[in-house]
Amino acid sequence: MTIGIAAGGLASFALLYAPQPVLPLLAQEYQITPGHAALAVGVSTGALAVAVLPMSLLSEVVGRRPVILASVVVSTLIGLLLPFVAGFEFLVVLRAIQGVALAGFPAVAMAYLAERGRLKAIGMLIAGNTFGGMVGRLLAGQVGSYRAGVGLVAVVAAMAAVLLIWALPKGAETHSTRMTGGLRSAVSQPVLWSLYVVAFLTMGAFVALYNAIGFRLAAPPLELSPQVASLVFLAYAIGGLNSATLGSQANRRRVLFGMLGLTALGMIITIPANVVTIAIGFVLLTAGWFAGHAAAGAWVNAEAPSKGPASGLYTAAYYAGASIGGTVGTSIYAAWGWNVLVLVSLSWLSLGALGVALVLRRNTRSNAKNLSRNTGAPLAR
Repeated sequence: MTIGIAAGGLASFALLYAPQPVLPLLAQEYQITPGHAALAVGVSTGALAVAVLPMSLLSEVVGRRPVILASVVVSTLIGLLLPFVAGFEFLVVLRAIQGVALAGFPAVAMAYLAERGRLKAIGMLIAGNTFGGMVGRLLAGQVGSYRAGVGLVAVVAAMAAVLLIWALPKGAETHSTRMTGGLRSAVSQPVLWSLYVVAFLTMGAFVALYNAIGFRLAAPPLELSPQVASLVFLAYAIGGLNSATLGSQANRRRVLFGMLGLTALGMIITIPANVVTIAIGFVLLTAGWFAGHAAAGAWVNAEAPSKGPASGLYTAAYYAGASIGGTVGTSIYAAWGWNVLVLVSLSWLSLGALGVALVLRRNTRSNAKNLSRNTGAPLAR
C-alpha cells in the first residue's frame, strides 16, 4: 500500500509540473510570450483547484481506491498524448482536463491512508509527491525538447501507475454523505480562512518564481542551456528535506512565520544575476516555503472540527494560487523583469503573514474578553 501511494504521488506531481522547466522551449516553439506559455502549468493547477472538493465528495460515494486509480491512469494517458499536440490552444485544453483528472489523487490519498490506520505512510506520500515534482521537472528539462521532455515524464508516470495498480489493495471502505456540517465549519473560522489565504498567496509566489527562472537563466547575461538551467529544480528536493519535521512541531505559529521569513530571504538573495546566489536563494526559499506549507497544513487539521472539507479547501486555495499567481507572476516577469517579480512576490508573502497575524490578534483579544467575563477580572489596557 505504502509503495503504491508513493508511486501515485510520483506520477501525479511529475505530470503536473513537467512543462515548467521547458516553458522557454514551449514559448519558442509556439511563438508565444512567457505569460502565455505559463498557461501550460496554470490551467492544470487551476483545474485541479476547482476539482479537488468535487473529487473528495465523489470518493465518499464510490470509494477512495477507484478515484485514486482513475486519477492517475487518466492523467497519465493524457500525458502520453501531449507530445503529439500540434496547436497551443489544444495543448491548454488537454492540460486543463489533465488537471481535473489529477485532482483525484491529492483530494483522496491522505484520507485513504488515514482510514486504514497507516498514518506513518503519509510521510511516504509526501516524499512521493516531492520526488515526483522534482523528477518531472528534471527529466523534462534535461532532454532539451519540449515534446520529448513531457513524453519522457509521461512514460515514467505510466510505470509508476502500473506499480500503483499492483500495490494498492482492495478492501471495504467506509462511505459518508454528511459533508454539509463539515463544510460549514471549514468556512466559518477566521483562522482557517487566514490559512487558506496564506496557501493561495505563498503558492502563487512560489510557482511564479519557478515558472520565470527558466526564462531568466536562458536570457543574458547568464545564457544557460535548458539542460543546465533545469538543475535549479534540485533545490526542490534539497529545500523539502525537513519540511515534514518542521510541520509537525507543536508551535506551528512560530514555524509558519519563521519559514515565511526564510522564504523572503531566499527571494531577495536571487536578485543578483549570479548563478551561485540564485541557486542558494532557491534552496532557501524552497526550504522556507515547504516548511511553511507543512506547518500551515498541519495547523488547518489541528483547528478544523471536520478535517476533510477544511483540508480540501486548503488544497483548493493552494492550487488556485499556483494557477493564478503563477500565470500572473510570469507575465510580470515578462513585462518588468526579475526584480519586480521578486518585489511582488514579497508583497504577497507579507499580505499572507499580515492576515494571519491580524486574525490571531483578534482571537487573542476575544479570548481575553471571555476570560474577563468568566473571572470578573478587568482587562489590561
